[in-house]
Order: sequence, then C-alpha cells, then structure tokens
Amino acid sequence: MQELDNKKTIDLLNAIMEFELAGVVRYTHYSLMVTGPYRIPIVDFFKAQASESLLHAQQVGEILTGIDGGHPSLKIAPMEETYKHKVKDILQESLSHEQKALDLYKKFLHTVENASIYLEEFARNMIGQEEMHNLELKKMLRDFS
Repeated sequence: MQELDNKKTIDLLNAIMEFELAGVVRYTHYSLMVTGPYRIPIVDFFKAQASESLLHAQQVGEILTGIDGGHPSLKIAPMEETYKHKVKDILQESLSHEQKALDLYKKFLHTVENASIYLEEFARNMIGQEEMHNLELKKMLRDFS
C-alpha cells in the first residue's frame, strides 16, 4: 500500500462535492422547466436526480471531513444557463453533466488506488452509479434521434 496524498484527495473531493451540489441546482431547475405530455414522470426523474446529487455531496463531505485537513467547500461548480428547455436538450445537458461526474470519480479512483481500500471501493461504487445514469440517459434520448 502507498501513502494517501491528502492534499490531492481533499482537492478532488471538494471538486466532486461542488459538482454534486451543482447537480442539485441543475436537476431542480430542470424539474421546474419540463413541459409536455410526459412532464410528470420526467419531473419525478429530475427530482430524484437532485436528491441523489445531494446525497452524494453529503457522502463526499463526510469522507472529506474524516481526512486530516479536510474542510468542505461552500462553493458549487460553475453552471451555464443555456435557456434550452425542450426535453431533448435537458436530457443531453444531463448526459453531459453525468459524464463529467463519471470523469471526476474516475480521477478520484486513480488518486486513491493502492492507498485506501475504503476510498477505492467508494469510488468504484460511485463510478458504477454514474455509469448507470449515463446508460439511462442514453436510453431516454433514443426516442429523440
């Protein structure tokens, strides 16, 4: 086993936490903007995504504060308002967001590999969840192609 790089781990956990908190805002916004005949199930989907993003931010924050020197950021990751609110546009933006989350968790896994079994397993679990979200969004987008 190698030594955990606390600074790099803390910086990445803060980036992930900021990104997950941005997801809370993003998915809440999307849930409010959906219109059309399939509004209700899509709104429920986005509300669930917002809740899950908050849970992920909390889980990351708990790990962060357990590491020596870990202090959670009060920021959220930058977000751009595209003013595109058709369901297809929102789903494509969601897919892009989920892909970035997947990339962050993969970077986190690479950082903690061989230094902490717990953090490795946490990262792998989160990668699995993000991959599942990516697959789900791709399926949802199929009807629009």
